[in-house]
Amino acid sequence: MAGDKRIEAARRIVAELAGKLQADLSVELWNGEVLPLGPNARDDIRIRIASPDVIRRLLLKPRLMTVYALYATGDLDIIGAAPLQAAERWDHMKALKMVRGLDKWWLARNLLPFLFKSGTTGDLTAKDAYAASVASKPEAGRDDKALIQFHYDVSNAFYGLFLDPEMVYSSAYFQDDETTLDQAQIAKLDMICRRLRLKPGERLLDIGCGWGALICHAVRHYGVTVHGVTLSQAQFDYVSDKLARLGIADKVLLELKDYRAIEGSELYDKVSQIEMFEHLGIDNHDRHFLDIHRLLKPRGLYLHQASTRRATRDLSQFRKQTSYMKFITTCIFPGGELDHIGMTVTNLERLGFEVHDVENWREHFSRTCRNWSDRLYANREAAIAEVGPEKTRLWLAYFAMTTLGFHRGPILVFQTLASKRRSGRSGLPWTRKDLYI
Repeated sequence: MAGDKRIEAARRIVAELAGKLQADLSVELWNGEVLPLGPNARDDIRIRIASPDVIRRLLLKPRLMTVYALYATGDLDIIGAAPLQAAERWDHMKALKMVRGLDKWWLARNLLPFLFKSGTTGDLTAKDAYAASVASKPEAGRDDKALIQFHYDVSNAFYGLFLDPEMVYSSAYFQDDETTLDQAQIAKLDMICRRLRLKPGERLLDIGCGWGALICHAVRHYGVTVHGVTLSQAQFDYVSDKLARLGIADKVLLELKDYRAIEGSELYDKVSQIEMFEHLGIDNHDRHFLDIHRLLKPRGLYLHQASTRRATRDLSQFRKQTSYMKFITTCIFPGGELDHIGMTVTNLERLGFEVHDVENWREHFSRTCRNWSDRLYANREAAIAEVGPEKTRLWLAYFAMTTLGFHRGPILVFQTLASKRRSGRSGLPWTRKDLYI
């Protein structure tokens, strides 16, 4: 009898949501019944509720993190497509307004049958959720190595399931609608080298060198010597093998090291930082730019590629953590924080740099993340075998979030070129026509 009441209540709740949401997907209840979430909704993509306890969990903790935890454990599942394709079947903003506009008394009456525990639903483990506290600065006990390794030391084989052959884990640079991800990543590597105006014999420092794609491209095609640093043991081992295989180990100093600990009197001609800045936290940004300034020759060039958030109207509210940010910093990038492009440029100028170029790659990153999502979903069985179903689901949800975030515009990514400031000529060409031939 209680089961019938829960089914009846679930039907009423879905019908109410369908009238307001008008989405093009369906809900599959724990008894196999399929209910549309819109007047003409198809059932090829379905949100499957494994048990009444899922609704109970959502009732007791109506948070986005609850949704992601239930999806990770399979208690709330998506049948027929990746999370990205499911998310594109409904209006995100309409859904938020709909939830806020539901009659609380009506909702309470219909959720009452689910208050009594009928089973168990899973929770995220320490492997999938970073539970340790994160200090704001290294001086206060922030362990950046642990934070980095939580994200990057998942498995090289796992990353290989969705990245291009060069293992580039940052926004690609597409030339046109027909450009493939593999081609776009090579174009991005070349754009970095050309924007830095790399010349044979110069010394390049690559901070957060990842799986070594930029290091190898710069050495092989531009004749530079490179110092690459990473805090990821898995990346360090991978790059070491790659350098030996390509026969260029003598051109590269590779270190498992925090770049802030680099010492020595010999300065670098150029410095690249490709999307590691997001890991630092805003409280460490001044230290970052001061260290880059310390390591560069006068008028040396610094290429800063980083994702940003759209600035809030009231900047005093900018760092207030949203529910989406909570998911990212718990399950994907612990300790991470995005600035806005105005903050980036302001801080560069404050701390001794002249800014020369700022280019928005938002649409490029949306398309990059879509490619990663499609590849991971196509290889999901191999991913599950490598890192488990929970981690695989969390990353599919992450790629859905970032793809749509870059598409809609709350998240952006910029390539910013700056030089260590001094008076007189910068040494850059009068125009940028050489970059866009």
